[in-house]
Amino acid sequence: MTVAVKNNNKAPLVVPPAVRRKARFKSGQELEFRVSGGVITIVPKLPDAEDEYTPEQRRIIDAQLAEGLADIKAGRVRGPFSTHDEFIASLHAETGKLTRKKPKRSA
Repeated sequence: MTVAVKNNNKAPLVVPPAVRRKARFKSGQELEFRVSGGVITIVPKLPDAEDEYTPEQRRIIDAQLAEGLADIKAGRVRGPFSTHDEFIASLHAETGKLTRKKPKRSA
C-alpha cells in the first residue's frame, strides 16, 4: 500500500487512517518512531517487563524463580540431556526406582 502526503513543516505530519488501519494500530496505542538512513519506521511500543505485572505478581514470580534456583543448587534436577534417547533412558531409570505398594485387601 502506498499513500502520498505532503510534508508541511508548519503542520504536524499525519498518518492517513487507511495506513493506520492496514498497520492495525489501535486508538490510544503507544507508538515508537525509529529513524535510520532517512527512513522512519513506526512500530507499536512493546510493554516493559515492569509494566506487565503487578507488584504482587512480580513478588510471586520472583519467589518461584528463587525456589527453582535453590532446587538447581541442591541438585534436585535431572539433565541436561543431549538427546531424546538420553531423556527417555533417564525416565525409565527413575521409574525403575519407584516401588509400587500393593493395596491391602480387606477380608
